[in-house]
Amino acid sequence: MLHCHLTSLQLHYSCNDLVASGRDRKPNALVQVAVIDPHKQHLVSHACTEIVEANKDPLFLTGMAFPSEYPASPETLVKLTVYDAKDKNQESVSKQLLFCSACVSFLGSATFSVGDLLRAKDERLTLSLRSSDGVCAAGTVVVSRLKMGEMEEVDVDHITTDIPSQKCPLVCESAHHSCVDRENNPLTGPVFRNPVCKVYRFQTVDSKWMLVREQMEECTLSFSIPKQLLSLYIQEDMSRVQDLRELGDLSPHWDNLRKEVMTRYAGIISSYQETLAELDKITGRSFKPSCCKAQKSLEFIPINLHTQRMRVTCPKKTDAFYDIVTVGAPAAHFQGFKCGGLQRLLSRYEAEKKSTAYQCIYYSPEHTAKAHEVLSTMSLLQPLITSLADQLLQAAHEHSSPGLRDALKNLSDKTEQFVHTLKDELVKSALLALHAAQPGFVSKNQKQTPVQGKRQGQGGDQNQSPVQGLPDSIPHHKEYDEEEWDRVWANVAKCLNCVIAMVDKLQEEDGSKQESVPEQQLADVITSHNPGDWREQLCPLVTRLKECVMEVAEKAKRAMTFVLLQEAACSIPQGFLLQQRRDVVFSQALAALACGFVMRLYAGMQDKGFLRQLHLVGLVAQFESLLSTYSEEIGMLEDMEVGISDLQRVAFKITEAKTDELGDLQPLVCGRRDHFTIEVPLPQLVFQTLPEEIKEGKPLRVFPVLFNVGINEQQTIAERFGDISLQERINQKNFETLEAYYKSLSEKVPLECLPCFQTQTDIKELLETLGQNVVTKKRKNVEILWIAGTICRRLNGIRFTSCKSAKDRTSMSVTLEQCALLRDEHQLSKDFFVRALDCMRREGCRIENVQKNIKCRKYAFNMLQLMAFPKFYRPPEGTYGKVDS
Repeated sequence: MLHCHLTSLQLHYSCNDLVASGRDRKPNALVQVAVIDPHKQHLVSHACTEIVEANKDPLFLTGMAFPSEYPASPETLVKLTVYDAKDKNQESVSKQLLFCSACVSFLGSATFSVGDLLRAKDERLTLSLRSSDGVCAAGTVVVSRLKMGEMEEVDVDHITTDIPSQKCPLVCESAHHSCVDRENNPLTGPVFRNPVCKVYRFQTVDSKWMLVREQMEECTLSFSIPKQLLSLYIQEDMSRVQDLRELGDLSPHWDNLRKEVMTRYAGIISSYQETLAELDKITGRSFKPSCCKAQKSLEFIPINLHTQRMRVTCPKKTDAFYDIVTVGAPAAHFQGFKCGGLQRLLSRYEAEKKSTAYQCIYYSPEHTAKAHEVLSTMSLLQPLITSLADQLLQAAHEHSSPGLRDALKNLSDKTEQFVHTLKDELVKSALLALHAAQPGFVSKNQKQTPVQGKRQGQGGDQNQSPVQGLPDSIPHHKEYDEEEWDRVWANVAKCLNCVIAMVDKLQEEDGSKQESVPEQQLADVITSHNPGDWREQLCPLVTRLKECVMEVAEKAKRAMTFVLLQEAACSIPQGFLLQQRRDVVFSQALAALACGFVMRLYAGMQDKGFLRQLHLVGLVAQFESLLSTYSEEIGMLEDMEVGISDLQRVAFKITEAKTDELGDLQPLVCGRRDHFTIEVPLPQLVFQTLPEEIKEGKPLRVFPVLFNVGINEQQTIAERFGDISLQERINQKNFETLEAYYKSLSEKVPLECLPCFQTQTDIKELLETLGQNVVTKKRKNVEILWIAGTICRRLNGIRFTSCKSAKDRTSMSVTLEQCALLRDEHQLSKDFFVRALDCMRREGCRIENVQKNIKCRKYAFNMLQLMAFPKFYRPPEGTYGKVDS
């Protein structure tokens, strides 16, 4: 009984006794596969095999899986057309290309139905090829069904030809989910789409066959993360404008500065709103092609972001898979690199702050950094304290002693942290400064001798008052009640003590063991309440605590806003321009990180060791870059370095989705520039299987590291005549970060939680080797990238590979890494290594990626460039040329 639809039908082919157009030569054969549309009764070109050179009995190991728009059924008709390729460089002929007589000559064709194949013995048909004159003298074609996961016994000698450049076998090609290993995974839909699948068959050292499947997909987070970020940027900047308004009346000097800063913010808000509106118009797209990298409306979108998974099936072994994310280097291409990238621009900007041109600011850069920190801490703690106070009241309402203790402990910890943050002298001095900046203010000091001293941040005491001598300068006002602030934040601590004392009293009355005796001075507070409902007795004290916290937060917020007003006023316009550039670069980096995190989470959902590592330590996110340290690319690398480093400000949180609808499974971004959290919703059934720490919403950290080794001809120039110190510094700094991560991991997580590999080199030994390579003066030392990638996989990390567009050099790196994994972990035959490499580069997912980006199946290299490339990063002949990338 045949099924109505066959969802996983793959076919492969061979030919016998082919006759070439020239009788004195053997044909360079290839087969074009077409499906006959059952509704419209016309041919739809679908797939094409590789070329088998100079062989009259070719065995084609490029197969076919039926496209989603034409699913296989018993009635489906398939037409096979065999050609003789006259030019061996036509090996990358795609299914979209039309054959012409200049490139190929027709040998013969045959047609069959899927039903006939399935009814045939061993699901194998031998068909006669009909030549153009209708005479059956062109040879035969053999069609057989390939069942994925089954290791067919194939005569190796029959596959190998006498041509050294004979390509390695490609077994299956499909853009249909039937070839997707995530087919039945309910998490696939909302994040990954448009899969491209390629399957190969390679020989192992013991003359067995392994099946290797590549799967490349786009990620919807390419657009959804930047759009959410833009909304948050707009919201944050509008909030800053509102904070500036709430400073109240200021003297003319400060008011004019405020207006100028607000105008700058308004410009950024308007620009971001315009960009967001343009992005909202785009529907259906989930990746940005490399040809659009300098397009302004798309500058927040990562370039050519894709995921790629290689799955390996070997005889008598468990399937293994290896994931990687490919993305163009996060960089501000629209803004350009004439003056360098972020790293250089920020260094120059910080140096200018220390120059005389920056004397208009009263607070040092250290103070403004502290002001940002205070605001950030308050924005996190204030709502948290309110929430915990409500939880305390809820526990009181439920008359739950354990719940009351737990809620009180959390409330006490966060409130004490809040008070400690506000005890900083900067808050106190800034309140004084703000008071002095109000109109009509005149201090006694201004009537007497001006205060002499150094400006803050230039050798003087950082806690001393600012100096006079500039327009509307901020004097030390002795008549101002400086102790008021101390009383205000001290009230928070007193209110907390009252709450603690009341909870102790209630639990004592309830027969619970009292752990701490109330302070003597709080006795009156305690005895003033009669026994009864816990919530009723706690509510006035908790309400007073929340009111005090709000009062303190508002005062501190105004003080810190005034500090930041001074910085913003003195950083116009450069500071605002740098922030916009940083926003763009971070947006691209964050989208890539979110994509990689989600992919890694989905893959490790059943791995208890991985989940334990995830919540105890976090994950390393290793970015491999192939940018050169010359010309524009040095600016891209400077942007990328800052963008990747800024990912340290990101945490992830796993949540339970409201429903299993695709819309409710989309990751969400919240937070502000100094700290973002990405919430990843999972379906209820999946969420329930997670460790309690993750289910409770524990922030999950990532540790981004970046390693760069330039490999092109521009890097040759940089190494011989230029400067590669940027690359050396990046690699050294990130090696230290990676080493520190491993140390933390080894202290908190048993090594048994890490994945097992055939190559049993100790991770510590790999780190030592990496450290040696990082400090070794060696040109194009790609071993740094190989070892760093190996360490990342051994540490359960997330792998990323980048170049300018993630299209050409990235493709060389990804295919090399995949073949190295097959060699080291799955015993790929040494004789097949280069063949496998060429096959993946000619017919695999990466050449499809090139096609998607530039509508041409050629890598953007020329012969002179490739002479400068390391040997294993060079594509096979016929797959590269001059193209617009």
